[in-house]
Amino acid sequence: MAQLSEIATQVRRDIVRMVHGSASGHPGGSLGCTDFLTALYFKVMKHNPSFNMDAKGEDVFVLSNGHISPVFYSVLARSGYFDIKELGTFRKLNTRLQGHPATHEHLPGIRIASGSLGQGMSVAIGAALSKKLNGDPQLVFSLHGDGELDEGQIWEAVMFAAHHKVDNLISTIDWNGQQIDGPTDKVMNLGNIREKFDVFGWTTLEMNGNDMDEVVATLEKAKSMTGQGKPIAIMMHTAMGKGIDFMEGTHEWHGIAPNDDQLAKALAQLPETLGDY
Repeated sequence: MAQLSEIATQVRRDIVRMVHGSASGHPGGSLGCTDFLTALYFKVMKHNPSFNMDAKGEDVFVLSNGHISPVFYSVLARSGYFDIKELGTFRKLNTRLQGHPATHEHLPGIRIASGSLGQGMSVAIGAALSKKLNGDPQLVFSLHGDGELDEGQIWEAVMFAAHHKVDNLISTIDWNGQQIDGPTDKVMNLGNIREKFDVFGWTTLEMNGNDMDEVVATLEKAKSMTGQGKPIAIMMHTAMGKGIDFMEGTHEWHGIAPNDDQLAKALAQLPETLGDY
């Protein structure tokens, strides 16, 4: 797991440098979900960086909370989908690395445009059903923010997946307790999210999303539980802004960029492990 942790540290460096370079973006959730995306792409998921939109014979990942695109782009580049130097174009004029992932730029690794919150669960279910219809045994993974669960479309999709036994789907909820306007329990109290998925008919697991060993073990356990008639949901506890002490645990870094001094302080906490872009 040491190698995965080194990759995650470099990805966190990429995130703060990308957001600083464009003076815009969403570092908080990106930093919190870094361990999860690193484990998924470098250990757990079967995927091919040569990239085929159909994903036949491959696992599929759907990023529903598309505003955390910095971590997604970094992981894609670091796992071979495109040159890491392109990370320096994030959110700049004519870039393929839009603030929210988009498909019309044909960036390898991006299968859907995302960021309109609430839609990713429906897309992931459609992809999972497509794999069933095509006799493809591979899985669909998706990631959602806890604040995103305010969207009603999510719960319609959750009911649909359970009713139709979409048991090749593993959806992870980033349960960090923060959203753009403040703590989730003040903006729209979600109660116990795991209990909600339980009563909606899903198999549920829970994990510390900032413990690499636990992330890998839980994802592998979830994979072993597919094909049993129920979709699987993982409640992932993370700290928004994880890895940078002045960003951790607050919604204030949901969607703002560090200035020059803040970038220097952040990078001092994140040793360069794979080489900067």
